[in-house]
Amino acid sequence: MITSSVPITIEKVKTSGVKEVNINEVPFGKVFTDHMFVADFKNGEWTNFRIIPYQNMSMSYAMSALHYGQAIFEGMKAFRQDNGNTVVFRAKDNWARLNKSAVRMAMPEIPEEVFMEGLLQLLSLDKEWAPTSENGSLYIRPLMIATEEIIGVKISNEYQFVIIAAPASVYYTQPVKVLIQNTFYRSVKGGIGYVKAAGNYGRSLYPTKLAQDKGYQQILWTDSETGKYIEEAGTMNVMFVKNNVILTPELLETLLPGITRDSILKLARKLNISTEERKVSIEEILKSIEDGSVTEVFGVGTAATIAHITAIGYEDKDYVLPPIEQRKYSSMFDKMLRDIRKGRVADEFNWLMQVK
Repeated sequence: MITSSVPITIEKVKTSGVKEVNINEVPFGKVFTDHMFVADFKNGEWTNFRIIPYQNMSMSYAMSALHYGQAIFEGMKAFRQDNGNTVVFRAKDNWARLNKSAVRMAMPEIPEEVFMEGLLQLLSLDKEWAPTSENGSLYIRPLMIATEEIIGVKISNEYQFVIIAAPASVYYTQPVKVLIQNTFYRSVKGGIGYVKAAGNYGRSLYPTKLAQDKGYQQILWTDSETGKYIEEAGTMNVMFVKNNVILTPELLETLLPGITRDSILKLARKLNISTEERKVSIEEILKSIEDGSVTEVFGVGTAATIAHITAIGYEDKDYVLPPIEQRKYSSMFDKMLRDIRKGRVADEFNWLMQVK
């Protein structure tokens, strides 16, 4: 039995649904585990900590989050290791980033012990949902929404924090083509681009649809001031390999500080691979693809881990990258992260937290 300083009540399902699905082949984000963790914020404090069967919520159409956008979330993963253990990757970093989002969105921070103990107890109950396949994972979605029933633009007085989980296979089943976007913008200076707020993703959907209508899977976002500098790749950070240097846009207030991004930079520096975090212009990248000095472009994020980018579209022209088989760095980092998560190599950065 897990002992906890947080008083969590647990209501278990009568029968687990884990045997009713093939957890190694489910589509991403459509099948959910047996349970969910829930906590309520009322009267200035977090309370009513509970793990209950996964279920729909009852809500008012006047709920503040629906009207005024106080909604934030995280994306993280648990993995089934080769020895059968289940581990969570960089959970403390996700907790810290969630609270950074909460502060920016005028929402209450979630205490570390509530986040961690709710997460671990939930995963302890549902760890059999973690896929055993090489590229499978248990995708975990912590989220917070404003729940006060009120029409009126104000900071909500009530919130709900929830953790749900879903077995997941690969996010992108194929390499992706991206279209440079410098008409619509994901974020602006002074805005919320550096946090995981629901509105950031809502505003991206229409431009992404326009790109998809042209045969691209995602967008390369650019800065809103000039439209000349690359910021992110769809819902991911983006990296380039130029003359054997790992190049990525520097973290400004308009970019999300990705945890996968940070992991790859740490691994590169451990291997004495040169890295650069700086402004990256459209002109530089497209010229460097043409002259052969940029040999790899890839998106990095929790859902996809590494998404190979095969071509970049700009002004009715596709700039094509070398084939995946020739990509030394992105494929190496993908394997290194997988080996750490699967327990095949030492966790030198203390990124893993074991589920009992």
